[in-house]
Amino acid sequence: MIAPGQAQAPDSQKEGAKQPALSNDILHVQVILDHLGFPPGPLDGREGAGLTSALKGFQLSRGLPVTGKVDTRTLQALHPHRAIRPTRTLRLTADALSGPFVRPWPKDVQAQAKLKTMGYRSALEKLAEMFHTTPEVLIELNSPDTRLAPGVPVEFPNALPASRAYPADLKPEWRKTLTDLNVNAVQPKANRVVVDKSDKVLRVFGQDGKLAAQFNVTVGSKRDPLPIGGWKVNGVATNPEFHYNPKLFWDVSDRKPDALLPPGPNSPVGVVWIDLSKEHYGIHGTPEPQNIGRSESHGCVRLTNWDAARLALMVAPGTPVIFQE
Repeated sequence: MIAPGQAQAPDSQKEGAKQPALSNDILHVQVILDHLGFPPGPLDGREGAGLTSALKGFQLSRGLPVTGKVDTRTLQALHPHRAIRPTRTLRLTADALSGPFVRPWPKDVQAQAKLKTMGYRSALEKLAEMFHTTPEVLIELNSPDTRLAPGVPVEFPNALPASRAYPADLKPEWRKTLTDLNVNAVQPKANRVVVDKSDKVLRVFGQDGKLAAQFNVTVGSKRDPLPIGGWKVNGVATNPEFHYNPKLFWDVSDRKPDALLPPGPNSPVGVVWIDLSKEHYGIHGTPEPQNIGRSESHGCVRLTNWDAARLALMVAPGTPVIFQE
């Protein structure tokens, strides 16, 4: 069953803050933006900083007044895409519910290094990432009593892609990851990528020089600031292992041993690492999508797994990456 105990509540919920109710109208706007390349982060049917940033990016790309609000002109621009419905009711499949799942989750890094995969903790967590949302939203759209079993109908945010015709030269396990994360195979090719520290967004400019996509990101911290300057993509490592080196983390004792963590969506770098010409820096996914833009990182640029996977289809070795204030 979908039980609240299976989900990891956002920090605001842990602190006892009451969440506003999910709005189907807001969810509809979020879903359309997600399909158009301006995702708000997790699709949750609520207003917030993520949606505001997404709206600003969409407005900028369409030459609209940049208000960050669902105003009349923005609604008019979204109207041609209204056929993209906010939710879809789908019957669960054995593949969607398949693991392996890791439970209990080991907190010690050395214990994590012994895992075969940094996989999802539960089927609920996997389903949430598949549909670009959180376990809490799935519970809200359905019921805590909903059975997670093949054939059971479940309502999801409509993150289903228009195409799964991924390039034939991709590794089978990466194609499986893209399929599981409902990443659209048709993506613009990046002319350059710009990460804006002040706005906490990553902007992708297409071959025509125009803004083609925008993602909300986490961009370093006071102790590990974003390295301002111009860099390039060295390469893209899909479903990467992660070399845990305590010497690179100020909040970890250098006496701690190194560890090689296995691949998986709950890896510290998520499902993909986009390596940059700045040593030890990259753009990558995260095991905590609900914290994008709210938490800090050790200097790298962090996105949700589904957005990082999408970005990986847009860039190539040599793509310029600009970090700016």
